[in-house]
Amino acid sequence: MTPQQAYEVYRQAETLCSAEAVDAALDRMASEITAVLADKNPLVLCVMTGAVVVTGQLLTRLDFPLQLDYIHATRYGAETRGGAIRWLARPQSPLSGRAVLVVDDILDEGHTLAAIMEYCREEGAAEIHLAALVEKRHGRKAPGLQADFVGLEVEDRYVFGFGMDYKGYLRNLPGIFAVKEGGSD
Repeated sequence: MTPQQAYEVYRQAETLCSAEAVDAALDRMASEITAVLADKNPLVLCVMTGAVVVTGQLLTRLDFPLQLDYIHATRYGAETRGGAIRWLARPQSPLSGRAVLVVDDILDEGHTLAAIMEYCREEGAAEIHLAALVEKRHGRKAPGLQADFVGLEVEDRYVFGFGMDYKGYLRNLPGIFAVKEGGSD
């Protein structure tokens, strides 16, 4: 994938959620998260790399004490289809006894997120919450996996923008876009 090819995918893409819709979703998510976690000294775990944009934007809306760390597990890399889970980084902060908020860009099938949630349980987190900016509507989710806080729901298409990539590119876009129907995935 070249930058020019990525730009062409972006140029032909359909806008599913505008920057304004994403901002409104983040505001709503922050309000819901505050209601549940404001008094629990939560540890926020950013799922790298996709959730870096979402987490950064969400944190500025959470007006209570919290701590931040990250976790990096992937099934994709720069590919568009998932494989085996690879652990690239685990949190440096202890999870034992903590309220943990896992933040990710998208809940699609959720196999990586299910593994991350299981890791948090194994590390002794007192409670674990999942926040995903985008959730795809389909019936292929990992058994038992459900987000506590969801910003936007989208149809089952290849999406990118606001942290989600297309073959390593386009994470920096302010909205949520879908690859043109019939386009390459």
